Amino acid sequence: MFRFSSICFALFAIWFTSVSIVEAAGDAPEIPDREWKQEGIFGTYDDSALVRGFQVYQEVCASCHSLNYIAFRNLLEIGFSADEVKTIAMDYEVQDGPDEEGDMFMRPARPSDYWPAPFANDNAARSANGGALPPDLSLIIKSKPNGADYLHALLTGYEEEAPSGFDLAEGMYYNHYFTGHQIAMPQPIYSESVEYIDGTEATVEQQASDVTQFLSWAAEPELEERKQTGLKVLIFLAVLIALLFVIYKRTWKRLKIK
Repeated sequence: MFRFSSICFALFAIWFTSVSIVEAAGDAPEIPDREWKQEGIFGTYDDSALVRGFQVYQEVCASCHSLNYIAFRNLLEIGFSADEVKTIAMDYEVQDGPDEEGDMFMRPARPSDYWPAPFANDNAARSANGGALPPDLSLIIKSKPNGADYLHALLTGYEEEAPSGFDLAEGMYYNHYFTGHQIAMPQPIYSESVEYIDGTEATVEQQASDVTQFLSWAAEPELEERKQTGLKVLIFLAVLIALLFVIYKRTWKRLKIK
């Protein structure tokens, strides 16, 4: 009797937890599904969008968010020239050393250096951001399912005021698509936050789209090469199967004749 009661209680707990999860999921806003040029088997990155997205990251995001897995020289892959990469790198300083006296020193960055973090350490980052730690953006797209859609929605989901009756904590900002709708990061992009070098109108939608594509590339810079390799493998397998089929038919034809 005790075992039966325990089993019933366990089943009830599982059912109650499942219902709670479903209800909570139902309350979560649906992330708009967008079409991205890099999606699909033949998808490739839009180099113009990547360059604009890098500009948004550099001028808006880089003051708080690191890009730990991207080196300056990686910018060659999205259309920057070697001279442009050198110029971009020289605007930053990185720590090097030790020198002959055993001391660390600062020097202008080189194309081979990785992107310098905006803060010396996590504690300094939290102190400068009201206790919140700005995440590294190198793999932010992979941190959630449909990460590109989610990031774009997050960047465009800010509202000036929380809905009536919503209890917004002090120091938090209302975002329609963020879990719980309260986020510590203030709205990062506004209309004309940057002045695009190519003359594109810098609307919030445009900037969100461009920086999302840039961070998609940062998370998977090898995507185009991987797809090209996969396509070559499929073509090779198709040719191989065709040859094997021809050999098979000819071999069995000879055997039947004998």
